[in-house]
Amino acid sequence: MIIPVRCFSCGTVIANRWDAYVALLDEGLEPQQALDHESVDLQRYCCRRIFVSHVDLLDEISSYTTSLG
Repeated sequence: MIIPVRCFSCGTVIANRWDAYVALLDEGLEPQQALDHESVDLQRYCCRRIFVSHVDLLDEISSYTTSLG
């Protein structure tokens, strides 16, 4: 849904790099190149796997509402 604030394995703060990563992907860079870019610069495998495997579903579920009563 939303990118985690910290890496689950090492505890490094990673959420502040998500916007730069998505912007680089939109420019046409491959995920490996975007993760190595100086604005993202994720070196550990545990942090990189979160970015590569993350599926952003927030736009899909935000259209649903709950009706309470």
